Amino acid sequence: MFKKFNLQESISGQNSVKASVVRGIRSKLLEQNPELESCIDEILPKKANLVQTKCKDRIVLFSVNNEILFFQHFDDPITPTLHLLHRFPDILPTVQVDRGAIKFVLSGANIMCPGLTSPGAKLPEQSIPEGTIVAVMAEGKENALAIGITKLSTDEIKSANKGIGVDLLQYLGDPLWKTKLD
Repeated sequence: MFKKFNLQESISGQNSVKASVVRGIRSKLLEQNPELESCIDEILPKKANLVQTKCKDRIVLFSVNNEILFFQHFDDPITPTLHLLHRFPDILPTVQVDRGAIKFVLSGANIMCPGLTSPGAKLPEQSIPEGTIVAVMAEGKENALAIGITKLSTDEIKSANKGIGVDLLQYLGDPLWKTKLD
């Protein structure tokens, strides 16, 4: 999604968000990710000055203190950035790819089912439904290398073992990862 993203060229508007809208975003985040309950006040304080940056291609960035915390594309779920995921690693369910998939993921390729079911890869014990935002971990690494959305449930990934399993939204080293707000 962010392969050719450039904040300076993409920005179309930026404004502070009202407190009532911040409450709505907080409740939407908690509804989407119940794991955020324990750290939502640290991530997005109630009195935070949340800034909404609208970009081309219907991408909206949400930031606090010039740090991009979340992004949203069209009406898709509000998604945490990798920077936020590295600070709070337990806010998303995780899938793990094998070592062979790392270089492809870091170049922005979607994750194929065999990369999630081979030795070295791990899928969670309990099933994750299709359309869930997940953190993509790598075999032998401690931090997430990408954030994606499941195209199939984890049970379907195990049984089919072909096709795209996770559609990448953001990965380490992409333009959003490198973007700093001033």
